Amino acid sequence: MGDPGLFTPNSVTWQMHGDPMMWVAGVRALYLQALHPRAVRGVMQNSDFRRDAWGRLMRTADFVGTTTYGTTQAAERAGARVRKIHRMLTATDPDSGERYGIDEPELLLWVHCAEIDSYLHVLRRSGFPLTDAQADRYVAEHRVSARLVGLDPATVPASRAELAAYFGAVRPELAAGPEARAVDDFLLRPPTHLLLVPAREVLWRRVAQLAYAALPPYAHELYGRPAPAPAVVTRRLRATGALLRGVPARVRWQLPPKHILRAMARLGPGARPAPYKVGR
Repeated sequence: MGDPGLFTPNSVTWQMHGDPMMWVAGVRALYLQALHPRAVRGVMQNSDFRRDAWGRLMRTADFVGTTTYGTTQAAERAGARVRKIHRMLTATDPDSGERYGIDEPELLLWVHCAEIDSYLHVLRRSGFPLTDAQADRYVAEHRVSARLVGLDPATVPASRAELAAYFGAVRPELAAGPEARAVDDFLLRPPTHLLLVPAREVLWRRVAQLAYAALPPYAHELYGRPAPAPAVVTRRLRATGALLRGVPARVRWQLPPKHILRAMARLGPGARPAPYKVGR
């Protein structure tokens, strides 16, 4: 058998990250991450988010796919590349003039926790079967991905309770500043070819609205846009999950960057991710 990588086919992460609702979860993570002024400022000041947002989304998806399904060497290499880029970048606080590195541990921790919380929240709420113990195991497994981006694993939440405590502590620092408004505007109306505008309005806007609706109530308050009642959001998430999971996995996994198919070719068909394997 080939190298199973950092997570291995026995992990909760291996099974979860093959689910199509990860795309909705990823958009929710962007909404949540944008509420930390120092973190989102680092993104906006170091990249043309509006013009290369799709590229940024795909690079994030590629990193998650590589660290989940790639070889140990590939995952470590991807982490080293991210750490190197982060070390070179800084941002400036427009009010105080302070210049700071975007690899500050508190900023890396916010980005990490927003992602893990979003992945876990959206998948569970949309019908992916996980017990509370398995959900805690998922959070704990991602001390590995936290290490890859430069965090000390000992400082990273390892359970849902620790994750909730972290969000409670960081809540006073959050705000929907101009950068967050720009992210919100982009996610609702991403630039696209004129001929694709109808598809954007019919398909993408629904994804963005669903991801926004799945945010915690305090995020809706900060953005200042209401969301449907929680029961309505849950029904929509479950309906979307059922629809997307109805597409054969082999068809979905043909989309780039094909990490899952490469992992199965390396490890054999038994490495195929599936929800029912979580409890094994």
